[in-house]
Amino acid sequence: MVNPSAALPLLVLLAYGAAFAFSAFGVDLLVFDDHPGQLSRLWHVVTFGPAPWAWNPGWWAGYPEMQFYPPLFSYLGALMPALSAGMITPPAAYQTLLWLTYLAPGVTVFALLARLLGSGWAALPGGFLALTLSGDIASGVEGGVHVGMAPARLGWSLLPLLLLALLPWLEGRRRLPWLAAPLLAAITLLHPAHLPAAVAVTALAAVLAGDDRGLRLRAVATTLGLAAALTAFWTAPLLARLAHTRALAWREVTVDSLLAVPLAHPLLGALAVLALAAWLTRTAAVRVVAVWPWAMLLMVAVDARVIEPLGARWLPADRVLDSMWLAFILAAAVGLEAITWRLKLRGAAGAVTMVAALALAGAWHHTLELWPRPGAWPAYAATERGLRLGELWKALAAAPPGRVLFVRSGVPLVHGADWWRPHTHITALTPITAGRDIINGTFTHPSPIAALVYRGTAGPGAITTLVEQLDGRSLFGRRLTDLDAATFNPYADRLDVSVAVALDEDTGRLPMLEHNAQFTPRPPIGPFRLYVRTAARPPLARATSPTQWTQPPRAPGWTPTGIAYYPLWTAHQGSTPLATRRGDMADLEVMAVHARAPIELRYTPGLIEYTGVAITAAAIIAWLLAGWHSRRTTQRKEKDGWDDVDSRRGPR
Repeated sequence: MVNPSAALPLLVLLAYGAAFAFSAFGVDLLVFDDHPGQLSRLWHVVTFGPAPWAWNPGWWAGYPEMQFYPPLFSYLGALMPALSAGMITPPAAYQTLLWLTYLAPGVTVFALLARLLGSGWAALPGGFLALTLSGDIASGVEGGVHVGMAPARLGWSLLPLLLLALLPWLEGRRRLPWLAAPLLAAITLLHPAHLPAAVAVTALAAVLAGDDRGLRLRAVATTLGLAAALTAFWTAPLLARLAHTRALAWREVTVDSLLAVPLAHPLLGALAVLALAAWLTRTAAVRVVAVWPWAMLLMVAVDARVIEPLGARWLPADRVLDSMWLAFILAAAVGLEAITWRLKLRGAAGAVTMVAALALAGAWHHTLELWPRPGAWPAYAATERGLRLGELWKALAAAPPGRVLFVRSGVPLVHGADWWRPHTHITALTPITAGRDIINGTFTHPSPIAALVYRGTAGPGAITTLVEQLDGRSLFGRRLTDLDAATFNPYADRLDVSVAVALDEDTGRLPMLEHNAQFTPRPPIGPFRLYVRTAARPPLARATSPTQWTQPPRAPGWTPTGIAYYPLWTAHQGSTPLATRRGDMADLEVMAVHARAPIELRYTPGLIEYTGVAITAAAIIAWLLAGWHSRRTTQRKEKDGWDDVDSRRGPR
């Protein structure tokens, strides 16, 4: 429990954080960069339910969107409309989560440090660091709040809570805390990149506690197994279906890049030096805090130099790096307290002095994001007006049936030629705002059809280039100026494209649309240029429900459906089951047996999906029973006068 004297410094931290949040994104929906796509995922759960394998037809010819992305952030957002009977809308729920995501690391680090150091003022500098850290940290303010990698930042904020839950165990309790397993599970379901750090700190707690190491390691193994079982509803199908997604790994961690970070952000180098001072304190809990960042540094090195070169790109080292810097913040805060204690610089005056010094040092190259930059946090309403999105979506809704192909993933918000200039993936909302399914128009996506659009092949292998780097330069693996109508039209046929949308700055560089007899240009709408398909095209499948589609009769043989391939699809003609396969464009193909009846397509979960749910259900029951048993045991010991810390000490 946090010391009551910590209330005032915590209020100071929260007041500063709330002022930043209100100035940056307030109550208007933030649409910078990835945020529209993250909102779309929340909307997916609201619309199609919480099953990870639920099919979302809106993006990339269909995809089980939450099966290959950590679902807990979207679950939390979808819970608000459900509990409020729809009074809280998905955008309002998302904005609420964004506030929570921004504030959470500062609060959880503060809570842990206040418990470790016994003083809220001593915890304030560490909480301030965790709240404002930005730099090149993906879970920091820039990546986790501004760009939109919010699930990663929220998972990042749970790491201090895990160590906080472990403290009684480190202080001599015999049983591993009841909350350890669900916290490990929650970290996994928010962002698995933080799981190595969670496992490391739990194992360090067992190794460095000092007594009954073997017993403690067995308890850790049991807890990790229970946490894995709690996540099995998501992880079991995820692991079984990995062939149907593509790893996203576009930044490589090298020795040079690791050294470049403290050179670009000297404050981070200072944190590593301060972390060494944590070794001056000898309690078991602080020993864990002192060792944790160096253990994480070793993990990052092994991931970058051994695991990734072997082709395993599912936990990129640059994302594991985030947890390492959080561990350094904690160790540096403990080391800073050890130093200030010796300098007799303590209490409110010491905390304010340290925070001011950190703010001055962190202002260099935006290592700390101290205050939002004007105009850098665009809201939905202003962006919609400026880009005339309402008119675009009306035009798309009235276009012929079929999908909308966006030539770009997003829309730049400023003029220029740099791929990284401020932009928004607001076109990802098209299925919601216009009722039209889309190809491209989203952030970098892991689906095989996204890989097809990015590099011209849907084959295996990680996606190693951000889609923003391809915008206005290439499509289907070819330079825009080299992509002609004869090459483009087969893609449009198989993906059921009826409208293509480009930007004004692409004019004159789109031979596949500007010199294509099958597509007719429409009047410009703001920066958007629309090309509507007027020529007839092969009839493909159409949805009759979220899980059922109908394909018009086709000649016997393998026939494309226009839907992305996934093994949960089955096909029938009447009562006759049909064979299915993955086409060369990662689309679903069906073996039609005759041309007399339509083909019925059905999407249903399989054995592995049901097995994962059953394992999770059993794990929840086991966890609840373990908690009940632990509580009963504790009550019995207290009644009999036994010490709850260590039963070997006998009655009090």
